[in-house]
Amino acid sequence: MTPNSDPTVQPVPASVVQQVDAADTTLHNPKTAVLSIGSNLGNRLESLQSAVDALADTPGLKVMAVSPVYETEPWGVAPDSQPSYFNAVVVVRTTLPPGSLLERGHAIEEALERVREERWGPRPIDVDIVAYQGVVSDDPQLTLPHPRAHERAFVLVPWRDVDPAAEVPGHGSVEELLAELGTEGITARPDLELSLHA
Repeated sequence: MTPNSDPTVQPVPASVVQQVDAADTTLHNPKTAVLSIGSNLGNRLESLQSAVDALADTPGLKVMAVSPVYETEPWGVAPDSQPSYFNAVVVVRTTLPPGSLLERGHAIEEALERVREERWGPRPIDVDIVAYQGVVSDDPQLTLPHPRAHERAFVLVPWRDVDPAAEVPGHGSVEELLAELGTEGITARPDLELSLHA
């Protein structure tokens, strides 16, 4: 192990490294990333809070903002075939490259017992990287921005809450995308709150 190496950093696909290097030649500077979290099994609010806490405990990462919680209908499945989701967006500053951030997201899902059995299946927690410092990458391991973020109101609505001027790289502003998509099926839950521990 080389001096100052970070044991939490996993190998990153070369194409992602090139994209990040192109965005900023110094990986030591923290980057802003946007993550979407969702849950529709078990204690949904508790699962979201556990994901926020786990992100906050990640070396090389600082949680900057957590959106309000929204209740949304499951995406891509038949109506009433699954429980509704609780969704939120987390904005972080991190020195982790995208691939390592992805590994951390998967580790959080695993710790909260997510099982990937079916596409768009119900899950106790889902952690997706929506955007990373404006990086655009078509790497199959981690496509940036998230390939469906621009068409998912359950991501865009809470993202707009924490960053009204947000843009989905290559697709335009979140505000404009929502004007086209609409917000049907996205219900604010002001009675629920995720805490951001200092």
